[in-house]
Amino acid sequence: MPTREVSVPGWPAPKGYANGRVGEGQVLYVGGQIGWDEARAFPPGGLVPQLARALDNVLAVVRAAGGAPEDIASMTVFVTSIEEYRAAQRALGPVWRERMGRHYPAMALVAVAALVEPEAVVEIQAIAAISGGEP
Repeated sequence: MPTREVSVPGWPAPKGYANGRVGEGQVLYVGGQIGWDEARAFPPGGLVPQLARALDNVLAVVRAAGGAPEDIASMTVFVTSIEEYRAAQRALGPVWRERMGRHYPAMALVAVAALVEPEAVVEIQAIAAISGGEP
């Protein structure tokens, strides 16, 4: 069951995220996913292709649990360079929409010094509300 956005009266509408979401069903906690493939290979090109692959990996876990992108209620994105993220925002829009459509979870973006895998520049952790999924 897709989650529902929570709006706070009097607050401006968020752009590219939601302040909160409500869902029903089983809670799926998606562990941090980085931008590598099944062979643990990273795509060339830095943040944008790694974020695309990390999102694909998050969605693979959600789908394996019986869910869909709209079931994702919360997402935390960790990047190793806030400057690279800011510079890539226009390029990230199409990457997001291709995978998530116009669905925006409650989100946080956090700049970190490093991730466990030395080549990783982005990691995504998510929480979804899955109805009808396997326990």
